Amino acid sequence: MSNEQETPAAAPATSAPAVAAAEPKVETKVSAAMANAEFHPGDPMVRPGMNWFVLRVASNKESSVRDTLLRKVQIESMSHLVGRILVPTEKTKTVKAGKQRITETKLYPGYVFVEMKLEDDGRIPQDVFFLIKETSGVGDFVGTKGRPTAMKTHEIEKMLAASLKPEDQPQVKLVFEKGEQVTIKEGPFQGYEGTVDELLPDKGLVRVLVTIFGRQAPVELEEWQISKPDKM
Repeated sequence: MSNEQETPAAAPATSAPAVAAAEPKVETKVSAAMANAEFHPGDPMVRPGMNWFVLRVASNKESSVRDTLLRKVQIESMSHLVGRILVPTEKTKTVKAGKQRITETKLYPGYVFVEMKLEDDGRIPQDVFFLIKETSGVGDFVGTKGRPTAMKTHEIEKMLAASLKPEDQPQVKLVFEKGEQVTIKEGPFQGYEGTVDELLPDKGLVRVLVTIFGRQAPVELEEWQISKPDKM
């Protein structure tokens, strides 16, 4: 009886270290996967033996597909076949009523860019094919079925330039141009028409020349307070 009681007591002592030792490995794999989700200045345009391909995915699933694929590639030790997986985004800052808001938008909705190595006949390696196709939200690669079309050099350069990590403090992206006719739709000068005199992106403002009592006067307005006149 005493031997039977000692045996189960010893089991946790041998299994506990194994579980504890496995945790750092998982964390390391996740960190390595996320490192392949960004492009930094100085990184190679294409890794040796690989090329870039365009994967169609469900709308609004771009980031989740990328993260899932990166984790699966690390877990299945396929980093020699699949490299970086990118979803280019752009950060913009808007100002309304003095409050700043930063939004991040996807530059290529419905697409994920995958760097991978193909077989000599141009096909996707079978293990990689199933790893990708069994991921929720994934469609097909651009190209012939089973043989994706590699991106051209100028396409890769444009995509990678857009994939540079967005700045933490982006400037306001203004949609108006100097000399453009606008209508003021909010504020004390609502209904007035004017001409854009200067853009002040650091402040998120547009300086508009408005004719008041027969004289032009500069008025600084937030972008949301003006609009382009309706075209007849």
